[in-house]
Amino acid sequence: MKQEKFSFTFTCYVIILPTLALLFTFIYLPVVWAFSRSLYDFEIGSESRFVGLGNFGEYLFSDPTFWPSMLHMGALTFFLVCVRLTIPLVVAKLIHSLSTEKSRYVYRTIFLAPIVVPGVALQLIWMNLIYSDVGLLNETLRAIGLANFTQGWLTNPDTALLAIMVIGFPFVSGIDVLIYYAGLSSIPEDVNESCALEGCVGIRKFFRIDVPLVLSQLKLILILTIINGLQAFENVYILTEGGPGYETIVPGLWMYYNAFKFQRMGYACAIGVVLFLMILTLTIINIKYFRSAEEVKEGA
Repeated sequence: MKQEKFSFTFTCYVIILPTLALLFTFIYLPVVWAFSRSLYDFEIGSESRFVGLGNFGEYLFSDPTFWPSMLHMGALTFFLVCVRLTIPLVVAKLIHSLSTEKSRYVYRTIFLAPIVVPGVALQLIWMNLIYSDVGLLNETLRAIGLANFTQGWLTNPDTALLAIMVIGFPFVSGIDVLIYYAGLSSIPEDVNESCALEGCVGIRKFFRIDVPLVLSQLKLILILTIINGLQAFENVYILTEGGPGYETIVPGLWMYYNAFKFQRMGYACAIGVVLFLMILTLTIINIKYFRSAEEVKEGA
């Protein structure tokens, strides 16, 4: 019996070994390399020079983009957190409240269909068809007699960051809707029946029963949104390249520029390490202080 158990365990380890090897090679090894190279000043193909924490000191205290980029990243992330924790949840609740399973399936499919559109294509659609001088937004303003409000939304320093935030309107991500819908569907039927008997229905039930029981899904979306917000740069790169000036620069984009335009690989690694530590800290705080539905039930 012990021999069979050992053989089964050994076989399982052999099966997952290639996956572990690839994970170590392409995920963990580059992370370790980035941490170590952040202590050096070097360019690809040239000799490196050990500078210790010099790259971190320069970025945190001397880099003119540090505070603007952090503020822009914070604003974009905060806005994403607000919309992803509310609008998809309301839509999921509306779908879950439909009377028939067929109608619920149809609406879930409708909201999930847009995820097949690549993110880059979505950014280009907004940039060229909506925000351009003859795009949908400016032409609509002209049509309703508000031509004075037309402008270059992505080139005006006063509107560029706001324009980036609004991309994705009405902010109903199909994945988020499905995650919240799964949480609402997992609520026991006897809970819903008890609420109906007690007269706890509608908005009252939504805030007092549904929201506390989908805290696990809210916690997941919050963690993913924070991680994506702190790492994001491709949408800013596609839309404005950080401009005009530094009005839309974010740390991820500045790291990209230093690595592949300025060839300051050590400095770029230092920026990446700073972002990693920020994400790690916020994730730990979230896990520790944002209670899941299971923890709420245990406390009750």
